[in-house]
Amino acid sequence: MKHSIVVVEDDVNIRNIVSAYLRKDGYQVRVVESGEEALTIWKTDPPDMWILDIMLPGIDGYELCKTIRQESEVPIIIISAKDEELDKILGLELGGDDYLTKPFSPREMVARIKRLFKRVDRTRPEKAGEKKELQAGGLVLYPDERLVFWEGEEVEITAKEFEILNIFITNLNRAFSREELLTKVWGEDYFGSDRAVDDLIKRLRKKIDGLPVETVWGYGYRLKIEKEESE
Repeated sequence: MKHSIVVVEDDVNIRNIVSAYLRKDGYQVRVVESGEEALTIWKTDPPDMWILDIMLPGIDGYELCKTIRQESEVPIIIISAKDEELDKILGLELGGDDYLTKPFSPREMVARIKRLFKRVDRTRPEKAGEKKELQAGGLVLYPDERLVFWEGEEVEITAKEFEILNIFITNLNRAFSREELLTKVWGEDYFGSDRAVDDLIKRLRKKIDGLPVETVWGYGYRLKIEKEESE
């Protein structure tokens, strides 16, 4: 059975079109028209993905995205009539994984959904119950549970923060350019600048005091840990 998706959209026409295309592709779909209804679902029976409109009555899509992202790395696609770059950047910085501007092609939306689920599914363990641990110095990642620990303490991070740490810890001391990290974490069709990488690293350094992510000036970043520390 395919993944479950909740569509939060107050425009009945868009809601019906989106849900029809998703159901046709085999997804389990629920539709709501307000942020309050979405929060009820979030607390009682959360889906595998959210599609959030920004301009909602009451709790808007930005606030809803922020609330969900504080507790989960579930994929979130933001849809909005706002096509200004700052609106898109805000949506992504609050935790959105993708941003579609209205009017959009339902087929393009389905393609992006498939891509996101494919990326999420690749991070899951091959065997049920398998627990994999990645460790380098004081940094420990559990990819199957998407948990991060630093010096024995759990760190609350977003999906993209986890992805970039996973790239670093599986490629110790390798320098990645900003363009490489942008493509690996945000995807090949990301429209923003590589400043998103700098902002992500800045947030990680703030959350994890002493994290040995080193700036390679004029190029990018690397996780610098001596070999004997990672063994």
